[in-house]
Amino acid sequence: MSRPPRTRPRRLLAPLAAGVLTVGALAALPATSAHAAGSVVKVTGAQGNWQLSVDGHPYQIKGLTWGPSVADADKYLPDLQSMGVNTIRTWGTDASSKPLFDSAAAHGIKVIAGFWLQPGGGPGSGGCVNYLTDTAYKNQVLDEFPKWVQTYKDNPGVLMWDVGNESVLGLQNCYSGTELEQQRNAYTTLVNDITKKIHSIDPNHPVTSTDAWVGAWPYFKKNAPDLDLYAVNSYNAVCDVKSAWQQGGYTKPYIVTETGPAGEWEVPNDANGVPQEPTDQAKADGYTKAWGCITGHKGVALGATMFHYGTEYDFGGIWFNLLPAGQKRLSYYAVKRAYGADTSHDNTPPVISGLDVEGGAGNVQAGRDVTLDVRATDPNGDPITYEVLDNSNYIDASKQLVSQPFTNLGGGRLKFTAPDRPGVWKVYVKATDGHGNVGVETRSIKVVPPVVNGTNVARGKPATASSFQASYGDCPCTAANAVDGNSTTRWASDWSDPQWLQVDLGTRTSFKHVQLLWEASYAKAYTIQTSDDGKTWATLRTVTDGNGGVDDFDLQGTGRYVRVNGTARGTGYGYSLYEFGIYN
Repeated sequence: MSRPPRTRPRRLLAPLAAGVLTVGALAALPATSAHAAGSVVKVTGAQGNWQLSVDGHPYQIKGLTWGPSVADADKYLPDLQSMGVNTIRTWGTDASSKPLFDSAAAHGIKVIAGFWLQPGGGPGSGGCVNYLTDTAYKNQVLDEFPKWVQTYKDNPGVLMWDVGNESVLGLQNCYSGTELEQQRNAYTTLVNDITKKIHSIDPNHPVTSTDAWVGAWPYFKKNAPDLDLYAVNSYNAVCDVKSAWQQGGYTKPYIVTETGPAGEWEVPNDANGVPQEPTDQAKADGYTKAWGCITGHKGVALGATMFHYGTEYDFGGIWFNLLPAGQKRLSYYAVKRAYGADTSHDNTPPVISGLDVEGGAGNVQAGRDVTLDVRATDPNGDPITYEVLDNSNYIDASKQLVSQPFTNLGGGRLKFTAPDRPGVWKVYVKATDGHGNVGVETRSIKVVPPVVNGTNVARGKPATASSFQASYGDCPCTAANAVDGNSTTRWASDWSDPQWLQVDLGTRTSFKHVQLLWEASYAKAYTIQTSDDGKTWATLRTVTDGNGGVDDFDLQGTGRYVRVNGTARGTGYGYSLYEFGIYN
């Protein structure tokens, strides 16, 4: 089940400590004092007929990965308990972990306590390590992790230890070929060395190691025989894990430490060429399906901590979180039902059954009105309140969602102003019911420069500039690139003020409109000027509050030369224009 790196809440891609931990739901046990003796947790049984036991009682992991801060443990753990969750999973264990372990124990919940190894998170968060030669790093973790085991082994909140997260996969971002194989063998050998040290300190809690695909398991089978069980993060492909285990000839059980709806790496691209995010209903169905496949591998799969009990309200948070901004989604209730909790009396979220962009999503003019057609109902008959947000992840990798003013036209039609920066954006509609529930749907829109009536008299004409970047990235970025009619090429200046770009129209020419299409390095302050001789300039427009994107001006002027004269950059880089259009 090899796959490319996936999108997740960004803060989960770094070594985790205090508030960056995940928690999985645990089978309901009587509430335990946080000061009681630690539990004895064992993997018992024989080949194909294993089970997890806690103090001699069978234990099926019904879990979620943990997102809130440790300081909010007492706030959220009762909610997890009400969902039928008995386990939470974290990615890091350190001095900040104790309040979480204590609170979990007090609420009858246990923790799969993680230890972070570089380069974790699949894409390789935290930097590359040479596991063949970096003795200092290996000695550091061999010393550090057992110290935390010694500190917490008697805490009743601990269920098991989890060494590493997706590093076997992540090493492909550091190495290739024969060296990659050597590094993977060395990494899994280190995992085994850590496991042996943990066992010598704490014989009462199992040790596992998580990776992103079952292709890591042969390395663990070969090099980490001391692991008590395996672990895997698998989303849309989770139902394939059973057959992979059967075909791999493994002699240890496993748990699924992350699963849920299809991720960004598992879905087809939409008409605008970006991953098509599943609907809220499809996401809810993804959790139901995942749990069915895990419980269907009886005697081998010992449960799961599904992804993700998080409150982040950003790109990844909307994709995966059960309660973004603390509001419950359809997926929240799907997990609650899967874990056997009663949902019959719950007030549940609005359901958005359709979201369309009137006029099409592939040709939205920057800065112009856009109308969304939303079809939403509330199962409980609650009035629905809407919010419109957008996100520029596919332009500049920003994960932030920005709320936009809109007009409710009635009948589910919501009008807002399109972003003024061309490119593919995500637009989100949030529907809330006033009872702490939310439905969220999203579509991509392709924002293009506004259509201008008239002829672009600057296109293809000679252009010069005060400077240009000769190399680096997509450069050379000459002045001619700003008048070639191609919105993917650009002029880029030196990183200083002032800088200018001018076009020679050939003869004295009248025009009525100017359109500037800025790259991310825009002008905060600039003037638009004309000249008949290229020496004496008349200013037609002064801008002091530029914010990039598209600047559109109805501007009457006459001259042979027209220039943009930048006096203050909007970023620390130079000035950069995709297109400088002058229309008659």
